[in-house]
Amino acid sequence: MDDLRNFTTTNVLLPPILDTDACMADLPRLLEPWDEAAAAPVVDCLSRARSHGGWHWPDRPVVFVSDPHADAEGFLRSLIAAGVIHRSKGRIGLTPFGRTAHIVLGGDALDKGPSNLALLDAIADVLDTGADVTILAGNHDLRMRLAIGSVRGERSALTEHLFVRMGRKILPALREVLTRFVTPEDIAALPPEAVCKARLMPGEDWSTRFATAACPQLPAKVITKEIRKLEEKRAKFETDRARIGMTHRELLAALLKCHDIFLEPDGHYAWFFERMQAVARSGSLLFVHAGLCDDMARALVRDGVEAVNAAYARAAEGASLGFYFGPLANLVRTKYRASDCALTAAGVEVLNRAGLHMVVQGHVNNHAGQRLLAKRGLLHLEADITLDRASRALEGLDGIGAGATLIFPSGDVIGLSRDHPRAKHFAPERMAAH
Repeated sequence: MDDLRNFTTTNVLLPPILDTDACMADLPRLLEPWDEAAAAPVVDCLSRARSHGGWHWPDRPVVFVSDPHADAEGFLRSLIAAGVIHRSKGRIGLTPFGRTAHIVLGGDALDKGPSNLALLDAIADVLDTGADVTILAGNHDLRMRLAIGSVRGERSALTEHLFVRMGRKILPALREVLTRFVTPEDIAALPPEAVCKARLMPGEDWSTRFATAACPQLPAKVITKEIRKLEEKRAKFETDRARIGMTHRELLAALLKCHDIFLEPDGHYAWFFERMQAVARSGSLLFVHAGLCDDMARALVRDGVEAVNAAYARAAEGASLGFYFGPLANLVRTKYRASDCALTAAGVEVLNRAGLHMVVQGHVNNHAGQRLLAKRGLLHLEADITLDRASRALEGLDGIGAGATLIFPSGDVIGLSRDHPRAKHFAPERMAAH
């Protein structure tokens, strides 16, 4: 490394920042107590944790970075902020701390930001350093997978609408795939524009056929809502397509190419979905994109994390709506709404008895760093700190986001974000003792 800017840390829990390619001087270098840890619902969670055997911490540091949303620079700056990689002249490498750490990418790599493919390439570069990385599924990542699968195989009322239902937000990604991977020969091999449009769009009688076909899988009110949403998105689709500047032939070509590069074993990005997990566990902590429900609480305790991840992978391949609205996909979709699969006191008790006391999640973005709060009586750490510059511009935040959640074997939890003046420090065992 030559001439790396090394901001000397003022606390041993904040690793040094090693970067010459971007100004990282606005990252906090001092700690403050995590104010939300003193809130009564959080204190109640800590009391329950103590009464169920206390905390078990990871054997090595965990660095959780979530929701990079197609912003490679925000992702890389976050890993630099966490001290796990160094960068000079565009080249990255693992730091000594990075070689000891377990990096968890908390889902939603795709959509919103400047370039989906650039973000995927950045993740690949990090993997190439030898970093230990777990990639969690996010709802945007699942949406991409469902859209890709919707245009292959036999059409049915349960699947023919999925591209229009899921595909609006992935149109920029399809434009990137068209530009980089689709060849003139790929386009020439497709049928005329009208035929391609018919392949992408649900039939005119779709709602009637769907209502009948979905009855065994979905409640009536979910079916009604799904039909309403589809009709709303169908009405906007042509405007969205025109805005992105793609014909129906180009859209179909890009979707078919996505299958080749993402889902074929030798595809350029095959590693992305192959490595993807729904949930990870380390000690008393569960890492998941969105949250839990009673069914998943029982499954995780009864069958274990590996079994739940295997079930998620199998279900994602089939891409049924029963899966999308069920407990497995709820792991990447829930916001604990009335329409989501429920987490009740019974599910929380199952988790606590198994020594699971906190969920570290993405999915809910924040403007002033990470948040600590109780949801349905279970402690959650919201770690989506709005990294991508598109969301930041829309929501009044400047520049590119940077930050990470660091969890140490000592039981120290650090919330680091450039949008909060000091790093937040939470040490639950020491709090619970007072």
